[in-house]
Amino acid sequence: MIALRPSQARGHADHGWLNAAHTFSFADYHDREHMGFRDLRVLNEDRIAPGRGFGKHPHRDMEILTWILSGALQHADDMGNGSIIRPGDIQRMSAGTGVVHSEANPSSDEPTHLLQIWLHPEATGLEPGYEETHFEAEQLAGRLCLIASHEGREGSVHLNQDLDLYAAKLETGEQVRHELRPGRHAWLQLTSGSLTLGDQALEAGDGAAISDESVLELRASDTAEFLLFDLR
Repeated sequence: MIALRPSQARGHADHGWLNAAHTFSFADYHDREHMGFRDLRVLNEDRIAPGRGFGKHPHRDMEILTWILSGALQHADDMGNGSIIRPGDIQRMSAGTGVVHSEANPSSDEPTHLLQIWLHPEATGLEPGYEETHFEAEQLAGRLCLIASHEGREGSVHLNQDLDLYAAKLETGEQVRHELRPGRHAWLQLTSGSLTLGDQALEAGDGAAISDESVLELRASDTAEFLLFDLR
């Protein structure tokens, strides 16, 4: 079963310096029909104006992933981590018992475009942690590249959750295939371009919840970039 989540059906918030689209309920956007999918709780597509950002704020008991689509994001936290992440960088912050951090666009003229993802952890009260790694564009070209996983396989960042996250970029006509083990589910988020999932057509910003399927066939109708979550 494939249930589409069209881009225009998402919650939207325009704060001037921040333009955000919420796949699931978040902040002032509440939709009891869309509170998350399996262990995927938040999937926000954010555009942050130059020189603006989120001041210091706390999190706890959540796995937080940030995937940069364009521009850059400056991160600082009370664990002593500080960095600027750019396209191809995946950042994981395990909030655990509590973390305070800030995020800002360090550019004076270029907006930042990103996905921020929150996952329920496998247990509460974990020790906070931080990790980031970079994937070259060639690693995502024409294939599903593992960027986050429970065991940190294949150079991916480690998650405190049984989930595999893949990123891919397909040129027009290219296709990839992904097998789901029995009892597994998937979420597809298309960040640019267009593709087909089976006989379903998706455009940039669209998502899809996938259950009771054994094989996923994805084909780019136009150059397409996307994330694929394989969840329990």
